[in-house]
Amino acid sequence: MASSPCGGGGNFDCGLEIQTRSVEQTLIPLVSQITTLINHKDKLKKTEKTLRAIQRVGQAVSVAVGRFVAVGEAIAAENEDLKDEMGLACFEARRAGTAIAQLTDVSGVEQCEGDGRSTVFSDRTGMVKAARMLLSSVTKVLVLADCIVIKQIISSRKKVMITLEQLEKVSTFQEFVQIFSQFGNEMVDFAHLTGDRQNDLKDEKKRARMAAARAVLEKCTMMLLTASKTCLRHPDCESARINKEAVFQRMRLALEQVIKIVTDTRSSGETKALPVSIYAGIKDFKVKMEALRDSLYCVSCEAVAAQLEALMEKTEDFTDSAYTSHEQRETIIQLFQIIRHETQQLINTWRQAQTLKAKEATEAMELSILKTCQSVSDLRRELHKVAVGRATELLKLHSDHLVLQALKASGGDGNLEAVADYAGTLTEHKEQLLENCRLLCHISGTEPLEITCIHAEETFCVIGPQIISAAQTLALHPTSKIAKENLDVFCEAWESQLCDMAILLKEISDVFEGRRGDKKTYLSLPRPGKHSVNLKAVKAAKLDAEEQTTIAKIGLELCLLASDVDSEVERWDEQDHEMVRLCQIMSSMAYSMYLFTRGEGLLKTTLDLFHQAEVLSDQGLHLCSILHTFSTQVLDDDRMLIISESEKLAASCQQLQVCAKSPVQGKSAIFQKVDSSIQKTKGILTVVVYLLPICNKLNRKCKSERSCLSSPQHWKEKQLSTPVSKETLNGKGSNGFGVKSLEQHMANLTFLESK
Repeated sequence: MASSPCGGGGNFDCGLEIQTRSVEQTLIPLVSQITTLINHKDKLKKTEKTLRAIQRVGQAVSVAVGRFVAVGEAIAAENEDLKDEMGLACFEARRAGTAIAQLTDVSGVEQCEGDGRSTVFSDRTGMVKAARMLLSSVTKVLVLADCIVIKQIISSRKKVMITLEQLEKVSTFQEFVQIFSQFGNEMVDFAHLTGDRQNDLKDEKKRARMAAARAVLEKCTMMLLTASKTCLRHPDCESARINKEAVFQRMRLALEQVIKIVTDTRSSGETKALPVSIYAGIKDFKVKMEALRDSLYCVSCEAVAAQLEALMEKTEDFTDSAYTSHEQRETIIQLFQIIRHETQQLINTWRQAQTLKAKEATEAMELSILKTCQSVSDLRRELHKVAVGRATELLKLHSDHLVLQALKASGGDGNLEAVADYAGTLTEHKEQLLENCRLLCHISGTEPLEITCIHAEETFCVIGPQIISAAQTLALHPTSKIAKENLDVFCEAWESQLCDMAILLKEISDVFEGRRGDKKTYLSLPRPGKHSVNLKAVKAAKLDAEEQTTIAKIGLELCLLASDVDSEVERWDEQDHEMVRLCQIMSSMAYSMYLFTRGEGLLKTTLDLFHQAEVLSDQGLHLCSILHTFSTQVLDDDRMLIISESEKLAASCQQLQVCAKSPVQGKSAIFQKVDSSIQKTKGILTVVVYLLPICNKLNRKCKSERSCLSSPQHWKEKQLSTPVSKETLNGKGSNGFGVKSLEQHMANLTFLESK
């Protein structure tokens, strides 16, 4: 938010960095409308109709700012440390709103100007000053409100850390059960706060890092449960102690990572780190080559040569790998020799052009640039082929999980020697996966995917030794049900990471092939009841062949609906719209549920399916909230249609939630619940498919007409918001964060939208 709404004069900058989408999206309409007001001022004719419209603008601003400030002041009253700053920002916003109302009070413009009173027609400087003050103060209120969200996350994390320390020190089962129950509730609160924050962050790298940290917390919560139980049951077992300590340490690191992301206030103007992956290096190299077309002096020959050698060093990760075939190694080396030759040819023609005092690239240079860029692209293609091919082989090799099964069997037999042998095999597999993660990081194609590759590498690095220590514990106590359960949990985490790697592989291929590479992240930390306080795991089930055949029809119908959602989403111009993002996530989830009906995909058991259904319903309810906000931007008839359909969607989501959470026993009842979950998911997608094209059309209409002045009648329609209720001021009936309630009142400031 550094551009000025005031045409050519100065920059708008309140000195606060906006890091979240919610604050930015709240401000965009206000910036747009004030820009329109100022830029159209000179074109307005002083007709009676125009004068009435302008006066109503001023009244709308004054009322909307008043309501907005009331919410800000209520938040200030509840947060003593921000009270002074928030109070000052609210005061400035109110003063600016009043100034705009006075300047637009032009009911008798000739009389006003005759009396020497300033108006929007006579005092452009005053209007610009008031507009800038309003933008600055409103931004500050929003950013301060966002600070409260950060404080909530920090406070929630502090509670989790305190309880985590208590859990680590418990010595009895009774004490553990009591504290773990408290820990579970605190983790749920932390999960919701960090999940909202993850979705709200503007920086995609921060979102990826947050997703990685939350994934660690999600998986480690169950590991912590079984590792602690094992240690309590076998207090003198060294391998059990090592296993437990590793889990607690990983959770602490993940909690610390979340706080680092949330509290990061580095300026976007700071020096950007040099590219570390081969993909980033190639991209930067090609950009410099292309830039030579416009300027022969934008970079030195020596710098290009040095960057090429640095790129060569990075490819050694591929050529030095023991798992790269001889043919692949030779191809990579040959391609790099071609790149070196073409680059040297380019440098020669480049120097000749400089000698001739050429102002732009010569024909010989143009040809050399094309050849160099093409050879670099060929190298990238080969490296992608090597890394993805190796990853595919590894995933296929580990798909049967034979080593994990052997470790479980050996541990259950109490055979320490066999456990040691299979532990060596698992360590070899781990090293192969670590190296492949590093290769994938080099060719991933986007920084968020690089972060995900690093997360995958770290996960395999940590879980491998944890599986071995859990297997050693079971071998020492082969009759221990808790030790067996603990080993199962760590093996499931390994299998889950392999599934995540398969998804990562697809996303990397999508980016390489030019398909959309957006990460459809829908992580969900433990929900209430998922890890019950009695510490007894619910038995998971799989559909048998007969049940799969029975449910195949509705599964296929769900697949078709998910495809319809994808088709409608692709028609949107704004692919980064929140509504689009949520619908993509819901479609992806629904497709996973369809694969479950075929016995495929990442959802292996009915418990997985029910948990997925619960998360999908949460996303659907979030979509309802987005739709409600969207409905405030459209006319009455359209608004009523959207509200009506969003109510249907909310009802369907709530029904799915109830269904997913309801406990059932027996094979027949479980199958009935599966059928019901998929049927209700179909109902949700049916509403989504109906709403998407309508909202797309209305969104385009809003965008095209936003810069136009509305009719006098419409100024009246835009003042429909209700006064601030006591519940709102007290923080009730809202999400309690401050920013969302402020967003609702900021919607009233979009006073120049025309329908």
